[in-house]
Amino acid sequence: MPTTTKVSITATDEVTALIYPPGKKGRLPVAIVLAHGAGANQSSPFMVRMATDLAGRGIGCLTFNFLYTERRRRIPDRNDALELCYRKVIEAFHDGKFRGLGEGKLVIGGKSMGGRIASQVAAAHDANIDVDIAGLLFLGYPLHPPGQPEKLRDAHLPSIKAPMLFVQGARDAFGTPEELRPILKRMKAPVELCAIEGADHSLKVPKKASRSQAEVDTLVLDTIETWIKRAILKSTR
Repeated sequence: MPTTTKVSITATDEVTALIYPPGKKGRLPVAIVLAHGAGANQSSPFMVRMATDLAGRGIGCLTFNFLYTERRRRIPDRNDALELCYRKVIEAFHDGKFRGLGEGKLVIGGKSMGGRIASQVAAAHDANIDVDIAGLLFLGYPLHPPGQPEKLRDAHLPSIKAPMLFVQGARDAFGTPEELRPILKRMKAPVELCAIEGADHSLKVPKKASRSQAEVDTLVLDTIETWIKRAILKSTR
């Protein structure tokens, strides 16, 4: 079961965060901060399942609510407020305020909007923000709004210096792997793309898909674990 804690965002505002401590078996010296998407908070089944399963593999996870979801609003805050919230969570991690999460390198990311905000924070030019980010994990990167492929959200991505992993469904209405590939070729940092056949923006596959949902979930987790060991921890085992 995760542990609940609070993170101060401003002098008067705080958000709830959940700490998923790494399992004792195969514990890795890395922690992942995952932010939720625009339409659901950290208690969504997707976020809970992902954080729980990663922790079970020895990878400590932290999820948190953005301020608008903490206040039970449906409309996301402006970009600057979302970025501030994410930065405060990162600062709290480096200040050692999340006991039980584990020590080691920090990977940030999230589902859809949460991953986008993480990328914007990492791309910022403030060295005090991005110097201690070891990698970024995107679970369904929202490259563009559905049906509006001309409105790309990619201008900041080449500024990111840390390794990145994009896990993208082949049927993602917010951007398919094919749409991402030419953009990722322009990156200076190491980038990997895991394309999930038949999956949508939430990495869900139809019941008649060639792989079951359980098999897809395992593939995603295997990919993340392998990427962390190779790209973040530089392990050769």
